[in-house]
Amino acid sequence: MDDRNQDQGRGPLAGLLVADFSRVLAGPYCTMLLGDLGATVIKVESPTGDETRFWKPPVTADGTSTYYLAINRNKRSVVLDLKDDDDRALAQELARRADVVVENFKPGGLARFGLAYEDVAAENPAVVYASISGFGTSQGGRELPGYDLVVQAMSGLMSLTGEPDGPALRSGISVFDVMTGLHTAIAILAALHHRTLTGEGQHLEASLFASALSGMVNQTSAYVAGGVVPSRMGNAHPSLFPYEPFPTAEGELVVTIGNDVQFARLCDVLGVPELAQDPRFAHPDDRTAHREQLRPLLEHQLRHDSADAWFERLTAVGVPCGPINTVAEGVAFAERIGLEPVIVVGEGSRAVRQTRHPVIYSKTAPRYDLPPPAHDEHGDEIRDWLQRPMEEDR
Repeated sequence: MDDRNQDQGRGPLAGLLVADFSRVLAGPYCTMLLGDLGATVIKVESPTGDETRFWKPPVTADGTSTYYLAINRNKRSVVLDLKDDDDRALAQELARRADVVVENFKPGGLARFGLAYEDVAAENPAVVYASISGFGTSQGGRELPGYDLVVQAMSGLMSLTGEPDGPALRSGISVFDVMTGLHTAIAILAALHHRTLTGEGQHLEASLFASALSGMVNQTSAYVAGGVVPSRMGNAHPSLFPYEPFPTAEGELVVTIGNDVQFARLCDVLGVPELAQDPRFAHPDDRTAHREQLRPLLEHQLRHDSADAWFERLTAVGVPCGPINTVAEGVAFAERIGLEPVIVVGEGSRAVRQTRHPVIYSKTAPRYDLPPPAHDEHGDEIRDWLQRPMEEDR
């Protein structure tokens, strides 16, 4: 494929071919990150297309789903109907040529199309084949449909989210889909390194539920290591105080104190230095045990000025805090501090404003060449390439 050759030399993953049989969020987020780093990503879609194309609102001026746009740049789209003999043969050829295959069909769902790991590895033993599911591939989990909200509920996250006397709440984003996409990308890179050393490909199995239990870190550890079942605490932290939002004269301010030095600086700026010497509040475990006594004392002082004013004064002395922003305000703040959060992908009428790749590289900058593709935008080119012998493409 000519464009694949053009990709080579652009990013640390240049020259790698990723066959992306995933849809919705976890898989597409993973493959977008690989594409940002130079991999050639071919997004295989059904005749109806990725579901997120139809997840609206919000939309852009031309009616395109912003959800779909968020996770599909640096990819080429081809429609292959796996129920059609000719298209299925092309999909199998794509998998045979790929360095990496990513899929999130129901466990075992690609076997009937000759695209299970065993099928692909028989023709392409060096392939790194990543499968993403909701609950894993064991007999107890493989039949369960796995959307992020279900995993938030069943993993225990929702039992931790919300006020103590209120209902369980979901996270504001599909946190475990995103986390699983990240975990899968890490696993793929590790497997590619192993392949470089040994020549061996392998099968990777990621699941939203396993990522959830890993990603809940201290809360999961509270039960696994300590036998403690965590519960909802609103915005409070189980092990630290102050570590939550506080009302001010204008807006709320999140204050996150992790050690005694930070607490002493907070008290100095608030004009109550004696609180840092109070034995009830001397150390983190003391402050946590006496949070109900300390909270009103801090609230009283913070009501003397606005959240923005306190932010400037407290951060100047190294106290971690911040106002509760809208997403728009969050993007504006990122611009203010030089993170350059917004990039433009594509040119002319195809140009799309997007959030940049999250990591800055000193040598191998991410690329933003291809805007999220239209349905089957590159279909003719890719089908033609797959129908040619590989020798002709070299």
